[in-house]
Amino acid sequence: MHLVTAKGILSAQNGMNLYRGCSHGCIYCDSRSACYHMEHVFEDIEVKENAIALLEHALKHKRKKCMIGTGSMTDPYIPLELELENVRKALSLIYEYGFGFTVITKSNRILRDLDLLQKINEQTKCVVQMTLTTYDEELCRKLEPNVSTTKERFAVLKELRDAGIPTVVWLSPILPFINDTEDNISGILDMCMEAGVYGVICFGMGLTLREGNREYFYRQLDILFPGLKEKYRRAFGSQYVVESPDADRLMRLFHKKCSEGRMLHDNGQIFRYLNTFEEKGASEQLSIWDLGIK
Repeated sequence: MHLVTAKGILSAQNGMNLYRGCSHGCIYCDSRSACYHMEHVFEDIEVKENAIALLEHALKHKRKKCMIGTGSMTDPYIPLELELENVRKALSLIYEYGFGFTVITKSNRILRDLDLLQKINEQTKCVVQMTLTTYDEELCRKLEPNVSTTKERFAVLKELRDAGIPTVVWLSPILPFINDTEDNISGILDMCMEAGVYGVICFGMGLTLREGNREYFYRQLDILFPGLKEKYRRAFGSQYVVESPDADRLMRLFHKKCSEGRMLHDNGQIFRYLNTFEEKGASEQLSIWDLGIK
């Protein structure tokens, strides 16, 4: 790790990155893309040493309460968090100042902070977003080697359900010729239904590849799936969006199963839910039926 002094912590959309870089080792990681201008080795985590002070200043001076988000660039529950506890410190401030919170993670380390997540959710709203890519545990260990497996994440979703904390799953990315199967999509969605997931975000059956993450992805394909890189190059060339040949059929399956499981599956409506600050006591959380889903 290395320390930097940041000028600010919250984006215009009230998102924050306490860390930059990651040690999870997911083979498809978009955050490795050159457009994000990480000038350091990706696994050498950049820590904003003044992040907590900046966050408290920002929350003190916010004119309106809102949802605070984290995890879009770097999973905040990397192993280093157990040592530094910056996420936990941020959660304490978010609770103290009465803001809502949402996080994207793949780690069961989030359960360390279950007490604070519950307090925030009792006061305003807390939503945990979790990425699921494959139903197959062996494949999961290849695609996401240094993070909680799918079964471990599934256990987290159920524990959050039992704690009354709403969850959203990202069904992403779906890698052509690897996890783009009906069994995989059905298996993940069956887990989501059992865990009482509020909604499932899916931007299509594929992934994005651009300078930085494409090269890393292809190196990992050479190691884990010999010969598959050449198949990708023949099928997709240098395309940015790499879509499964079975995308249409898999998307129909996705929408059908989500409807059957009464899980929200319109991305726009899910993001509106995630971004909407709610004071508890005034009204209960919106259900998918309140949002007009049929």
